[in-house]
Amino acid sequence: MSEKPSVLFVCVHNAGRSQMAAAWLNHLAGDRIEVRSAGSAPADQVNPAAVEAMREVGIDISAETPKILTVDAVKESDVCITMGCGDTCPVFPGKRYLDWTLEDPAGQGVAAVRAIRDEIKVLVEGLIEEIAPEPEA
Repeated sequence: MSEKPSVLFVCVHNAGRSQMAAAWLNHLAGDRIEVRSAGSAPADQVNPAAVEAMREVGIDISAETPKILTVDAVKESDVCITMGCGDTCPVFPGKRYLDWTLEDPAGQGVAAVRAIRDEIKVLVEGLIEEIAPEPEA
């Protein structure tokens, strides 16, 4: 098993919140944390407003595709984070489960998605600090 912590972000369609959260975590933590995202009913594509909102902060998620939530993805993750969307992860002992209550960006314009993007960034920064803090220089 790898030494670095792994995080799984889950939302129903894996098209907005979980994709933005995974992108932030990759961007901010680099290779210190293994990142996955998935959904119980994945959409056909990532939400274009989410793609645009992330592009504004220099993060490109246009090549990402929504993925189906699997039991293995949960098993392989140390922390499973649902996005306030009523999704449930299979529960395994020893895993940490968090629920971040976030507005659904589906059907919203970029202006509304920006606020969700920024809220996710703050949550991700707190998560990094908790599970993989920057080593003291």
